[in-house]
Amino acid sequence: MHIEFLLEEPSAEAALQAILPKILADNVSFHFHVFEGKQDLLKKLPSRLKGYRRWLPADWRIFVLIDEDRQDCRVLKARLEQAAREAGFLTKSHPNSQGEFRVVNRLAVEELEAWFFGDIEALRIAYPNVSKTFQNRAKYRDPDAITGGTCEALERLLKRYYPKWLRKIKVAQNIALHMEPSRNRSRSFQVFIEGLKACAGEDNLKD
Repeated sequence: MHIEFLLEEPSAEAALQAILPKILADNVSFHFHVFEGKQDLLKKLPSRLKGYRRWLPADWRIFVLIDEDRQDCRVLKARLEQAAREAGFLTKSHPNSQGEFRVVNRLAVEELEAWFFGDIEALRIAYPNVSKTFQNRAKYRDPDAITGGTCEALERLLKRYYPKWLRKIKVAQNIALHMEPSRNRSRSFQVFIEGLKACAGEDNLKD
């Protein structure tokens, strides 16, 4: 079993490198293809999928993950689904009558950093000087609904650690290392995990 991940940025790769081994069994291999941002991924996705269609082995799957970035999630998801459909692939959202599919499309709402706010314990293990009570503030209670951008909110929260700019890859590595998928409060993260498990199949998951 193998999964090809198409990602928009290196910080997503850094996070998934730590998260995937907590979900997938050791017999599942995976590879990351990181694009130069969201628009680069969206532009190249149709041709990339058509290329896969010509040679993809039967036990391989494709997983596309991009940030919502305050766009209409339905429009964005429809664009991903259309690219897969035009390449000749069935998707998790539109499988065949037996429930079979080859592509999973998922959005991080509104950005990948919402997933880190979804696991306060992991965030504070990685960065212990962060206030113990910050998650009690109303704006942080729903990780997927933090106003003003989750990346910007995380940058403000970690200003003591990164006074000049947020080192997104390093932050993703540090927090994801301590994340426990089952306790994450981000709805988009749980939808991602559901898609990941479906992609791998029950026989290819950690006990």
